[in-house]
Amino acid sequence: MRIDAAPTPAPFVGALWAMLAVACFSTTDVLVKFLSDGYALYEVMFIRTLFGILFLLGVILPLTRASLRISRVWLHLARGLCVFVANLFFFLGLAAMPLSEATAIFFVSPLLISAFSVWFLHETVGPRRWIAIAVGLVGVVVVLRPGTEAFQAAALLPLFAATGYALLHTITRAIGATENATAMALTIQLTFLVISGAAGMLLGHGGYDVFDHPSAHFLLRAWTWPATSDVWLLALLGVSSAMGGFSISEAFRRAEAAFVAPFEYIALPMAVFFDLTVFGVLPDTVAFAGIALILVSGLVLIWREAVARRREVLDAPNRL
Repeated sequence: MRIDAAPTPAPFVGALWAMLAVACFSTTDVLVKFLSDGYALYEVMFIRTLFGILFLLGVILPLTRASLRISRVWLHLARGLCVFVANLFFFLGLAAMPLSEATAIFFVSPLLISAFSVWFLHETVGPRRWIAIAVGLVGVVVVLRPGTEAFQAAALLPLFAATGYALLHTITRAIGATENATAMALTIQLTFLVISGAAGMLLGHGGYDVFDHPSAHFLLRAWTWPATSDVWLLALLGVSSAMGGFSISEAFRRAEAAFVAPFEYIALPMAVFFDLTVFGVLPDTVAFAGIALILVSGLVLIWREAVARRREVLDAPNRL
């Protein structure tokens, strides 16, 4: 299989890539939360990145036969920083709260992607889709519950992550016509390797781990040599992360950002499923209500996109 540098727009193919990416990222989230009790965040990032680079160079690159030449270096670096920030804040949030609630809060990102696609890429989002975006934002507020005893500061971390993630994919859409997904995924992995390695040298001694909070422990605890059984988990983490990065880059190259983004909502029911089966927790009634609003807003966005595309086909001139 060879993936061209400037692919023909293919919304259905873009949606399939997006769903594959969601499955990979959901696996990544579960593994990171599972490992957050025993390892430092930067150590997890560093080791998973080593495995991710090996997977990209050993599997993805031979399959795609894509060139690793990049022509817009600064935008690649910007993407790498955006995804690093998104991962950093989201994983710190995972250490302190249920996976499903962190994922639900994070899902302000597809709403932001739709908005950013209008402001930065001049794509079209109609009034009904803006209403759907507003409903999704209300859902995020319901899950957050600001001003109540249920609110915790760690819940803001996925919001910061969402902004970085939205900027990441807006940039991806902007450069997708000239850069291939393998090169974009590899530059992200290299960014992770450099930053997490540097952070390990500065924080890996564990001397700053003096705060009594799960997120702070995850960020600042000392690096330790991984147990043999955990090496396999870290390897799987690296593969799922690299494949997810490649898949989502390909998704946003193949279709408009406002079309691809809603398909990522599949992660919501997956997060609830993993919370129940792996961690033995479920969101409460209020959190479920907020998750439902976010999910409904995503489905409405998908429906409105389908309607808009059907009108484009019907209104197109008949060339036969």
